[in-house]
Amino acid sequence: MTGVERMTFGKAINAGLRRCLEQDPKVLLMGEDIGTLGGVFRVTESLQKDFGADRVIDTPLAESGIVGTAIGLALRGYRPVLEIQFDGFIFPAFNQITTQLAKMSYRSRGSLHLPVVIRVPYGGGIGAVEHHSESPEVLFAHTPGLRVIAPASPNDAFVMIQQAVASPDPVMFFEPKARYWDKGDVDLSVTITATDATDAGEAGDPAASTSGTPVAMDRARVARPGTDLTIAAYGATVAMALRAAEAAAAEGISVEVVDLRSISPLDAATLVTSVRKTRRCVVVHEAPVFYGTGGEIAARITEECFYELEAPVLRVGGFHTPYPVNKVEQAYLPNLDRILDAITRSLAY
Repeated sequence: MTGVERMTFGKAINAGLRRCLEQDPKVLLMGEDIGTLGGVFRVTESLQKDFGADRVIDTPLAESGIVGTAIGLALRGYRPVLEIQFDGFIFPAFNQITTQLAKMSYRSRGSLHLPVVIRVPYGGGIGAVEHHSESPEVLFAHTPGLRVIAPASPNDAFVMIQQAVASPDPVMFFEPKARYWDKGDVDLSVTITATDATDAGEAGDPAASTSGTPVAMDRARVARPGTDLTIAAYGATVAMALRAAEAAAAEGISVEVVDLRSISPLDAATLVTSVRKTRRCVVVHEAPVFYGTGGEIAARITEECFYELEAPVLRVGGFHTPYPVNKVEQAYLPNLDRILDAITRSLAY
């Protein structure tokens, strides 16, 4: 596959996984119902048919076993890519992820690497039942040793899944499930391999690409330039942030939107550069605001931009409650009105 093709977010991940399977025989996919069914969201559709059941593996319903097995496979030289069927199902594997997967390289003084990717469909907006609409990314961002990334566009999904698989570090790959059907242009000429990443020293560096020059997966990007206020968002909320910027523009307010892309490590430099220009910032995410990623981002901005800020950093996110039933989830999620209200409050200072 080459050239630019318009496809959905889910299909872009499928194409990226297909590229990884083609390029490296050590890449394996594992997860519940990912083979014959193609996954609940059909993200892995046709991959088992094309690559076989020994590389696209239907696992038992046992998340701790999936991650534990992947750790052993990684120690033997494989590159497992795991699918956690829904965000709320990840907690049985929390111990394996945070006490084993995240710490092995540090514990071995860098002599061992666990190139494991854990794909997590996350967030709300699909009218799901309990345990199917969580946003647990901050739990893993708080854990040293894990890369935590969240693409927001089909093109980033295609490129960043390849970068994640090429990385020598374990990567938590959060996929905004409500965006699986969003369409966008995808540059299919980009191919990134583990060998390229090793040669370049950093998976996702421009030098690691055999075609094209993708941005490293731990770098933010300015999705929309502006001068009056910065919105920082990632994954599921970037599209809503862009809608808010468009609505604000109709009122003569110029809003810059920064797509963080990586939650850990955090590309603070790109964000700080933006805020020093606009002097105001609103952080948007679906996870609860209380002890959320927005708190860390706000603290970083305040430390770096204290003398430039014209208003406190404001946060828009979920409330400090369990995720609600689907009839009221739209009142829980950040929406256009709540973001515009935060913009208005910030400009009023």
